[in-house]
Amino acid sequence: MTSSQAPAGEARLTLITRPGCHLCEVAKEAIDRVATATGNRWVEVDVTGNLELERDYGDRLPVVLLDGREHGYWRVEEDRLLRDLGKAS
Repeated sequence: MTSSQAPAGEARLTLITRPGCHLCEVAKEAIDRVATATGNRWVEVDVTGNLELERDYGDRLPVVLLDGREHGYWRVEEDRLLRDLGKAS
């Protein structure tokens, strides 16, 4: 699911990205697989034009948030994320 399908308040997973980021594209595919397997929604947040997000995450994109907390960056650890989604539910 993409950001256009899930308002941020309803999504447990957030992927922080920027356009043109190859790792971000790979991460979107991984997050989508996790979301499909678990039925969880996810949103994508682009740091472009957001100075606070750029400052916080700019050098570490993509960043995965689970329930608003940083879960990881650069790569999506799918097995760990699946496990943690199960614990948090």
